[in-house]
Amino acid sequence: MKKLKICHLYGNLLNTYGDVGNIMAFTHEAKKRGYEVETEIISLGDSFDEKKYDFVFFGGGQDYEQSIVQLDLKDKKNAIQRYIENSGLFLAICGGYQLLGKYYYDAYNNKIEGLNIFDHYTKNQEEGKRFTGNIRIRDSINGSIYNGFENHGGITYLGENQQPFGIVVEGNGNNGIDKTEGFRYKNTIGTYLHGPLLARNNELCNEFLNILER
Repeated sequence: MKKLKICHLYGNLLNTYGDVGNIMAFTHEAKKRGYEVETEIISLGDSFDEKKYDFVFFGGGQDYEQSIVQLDLKDKKNAIQRYIENSGLFLAICGGYQLLGKYYYDAYNNKIEGLNIFDHYTKNQEEGKRFTGNIRIRDSINGSIYNGFENHGGITYLGENQQPFGIVVEGNGNNGIDKTEGFRYKNTIGTYLHGPLLARNNELCNEFLNILER
């Protein structure tokens, strides 16, 4: 039987909004294709071996948990960056998406440094404002429509050379201004779409698996 190994980065700390459902959906579709699937949580103090994994998921959490994760991430940066550059499958949702960039601000307006692997950065909205509700985007590469739910107080701006994951059809996306949502680089996607994303958008889940089988 073919084997497939999933890494859930900080799965014991960053697990809000049911986004672990992305791993469940990916596992379900992989098993239908005949894979034996193993999931490993890599958390505080653990090393990340970029050669071990076929799919990496990095979700989001509350500010306190993310501040702890941010300190630990520094030791994993180089390996994570090598995984991304080697075209590994990587899905980062909400807080995970923000932490791959330069920085974001927490609810108390403290600046939290990210991994600085990508050039996007995140600021806070005005007090009391938050992007919440259904969102629909059009994939910036193949034109597919994806549905999700957004719930974020941050407003994210992509770097000059970053490609958005999608263009907003309905909802707010990265910042509610430029119609971009998330980002895509090689086989890495960062996005605010909860749902979970891969459970609600089966074609995207299978696109990931198709990449593995090419």
